[in-house]
Amino acid sequence: MATGDPAALQIPSQDMKQRNKPLVKGMATPERVTITSGARKILDPCRLKPDSIETERIITVLDDTIAKLEMSSLIPHIIDSLDRFADMLGPEITNSLIEHQKLSNDMGNLLSSSEEGDTMRAEEQQGRFCLLEQRLKCSVRNVLRLLLANPSLCQALKYEAWARDSPAEEFIKAFGEFRNFILERLLTSPAEEEEKIQFMADISLQIKKNTEAITALQAELAAAIRTREEEIHKKDDVIKDLRNNIQDLTKDCKAGIQQMKQQGEKKQKEELQASQARCARLQQDVQQLGAQLNALVLEHRASELALRKAEYEEVQAAYAQEKAQLSLLTEKHAVLLQEYSQIEEERRIRREKEEQALKESATMNLAAIRIQALWRGYLVRSLFKSKRKKKKVKGKKAKK
Repeated sequence: MATGDPAALQIPSQDMKQRNKPLVKGMATPERVTITSGARKILDPCRLKPDSIETERIITVLDDTIAKLEMSSLIPHIIDSLDRFADMLGPEITNSLIEHQKLSNDMGNLLSSSEEGDTMRAEEQQGRFCLLEQRLKCSVRNVLRLLLANPSLCQALKYEAWARDSPAEEFIKAFGEFRNFILERLLTSPAEEEEKIQFMADISLQIKKNTEAITALQAELAAAIRTREEEIHKKDDVIKDLRNNIQDLTKDCKAGIQQMKQQGEKKQKEELQASQARCARLQQDVQQLGAQLNALVLEHRASELALRKAEYEEVQAAYAQEKAQLSLLTEKHAVLLQEYSQIEEERRIRREKEEQALKESATMNLAAIRIQALWRGYLVRSLFKSKRKKKKVKGKKAKK
């Protein structure tokens, strides 16, 4: 058990807290006050500050080792994403990482060849392994030297390449716990060590008392369980008696139901016979009413046929009139459609003529612009030729 573990200083039993509760409100037992004071003194955060140069040097060495472990565990992930970190690292560190990757690959190939049972001699293979191991160690030291020389780069890499393998993470965590343990040991004086031992003895005594209290409570619990089991056994007997009574009651109910069923079947037969007699009388009444209904239907059909014939003649006259109107409207529609087609054709011809006129106008304008440009060029060239001739004539006269 670690002396600095807070879990080891807790009083685990709630029942023991109740048993140690003072008789007078506002007073605390002397034993509880001593334990709390000792725990507060041992767990004081101010004591974790180094108080000597030797301690500071040892802790500094351990902290530097942790920093190197963290950076060395990130090297494989940095190499895997070297393209992304190349601008951040610079050419020197990048080249060192590439060389380190080559050495790692060579080491992996050598190990795989030894596992596959290569024909290389054992001594030569061992020599190559030692040489590669030495070069790999030097490469790691060189990479760490370059990285740790730039603290801001190290911090940025920790944020960017935060992923580590599980074994490396566990080793760094264990080394950090070792550093804290060494710091605690360096900061603990002999008097404080004796105080811790006494404190742990008090805790052990308290645990022993709690265990005794738990044993007594377990005995009380066992007695309560036995009493409860006896009560449950008595209730089970009562339940059995009630179940037997229910079975007897069920038998009586079945006999009564059978008797009521027989009486009901007898009554049902009597009612069925009476119902059949009523059905026969009703059937005769239905036949008579059906004959009357057929006579009424024939009478109503004759009157309906006469009414429909008059209504049909009216509808036929209206249909003929609407048909004549439809024929007239169809003729008008044909005439209007023909006129509309002629108008659309005239509009189309007029649009084509306008477009043709626009195209001819644009062509003539373009031709006029080109002719004017050619004429201006001709005039300019003629002017320059006349000036050149005048200069030549003047030059000849000057020579004479």
